Amino acid sequence: MKKGKMATMAELTIQIPDELAYQLEPLRDQIPHLLTQLLSNLEKDLSVIRKKETQSSSTQVYDEVLDFLLSSPTPQDIISFKVTPQAQKRLQTLLEKNREETLTENENTELDVYEQLEHLMILLKARAISKSE
Repeated sequence: MKKGKMATMAELTIQIPDELAYQLEPLRDQIPHLLTQLLSNLEKDLSVIRKKETQSSSTQVYDEVLDFLLSSPTPQDIISFKVTPQAQKRLQTLLEKNREETLTENENTELDVYEQLEHLMILLKARAISKSE
């Protein structure tokens, strides 16, 4: 807050159980500060959750590709390999958001993972095609 300017205050009325009201009464003057801290912590927690979700999606598609490669696929298996419909759907969602320029930083990272894996699979498929000829 800049010097000389007072923060405007809005009044908020909420209904809470009597027991909670009794517990909050000694903190009445601190409630705005406590709510500010709570919201800040919630934002941090949500950011961590979103990051874990992104890592989970990225890890899932990596696991799919790794499991496939560990199965000792034939060149024909490699040529016909596709990720699961769930992974394809997620990729389509990310590509659409990218076109709309609405990707979050985490989603952008996730899309990069998909692009790296796609590049790897293109190289593998090209090599498999050349070996099968």
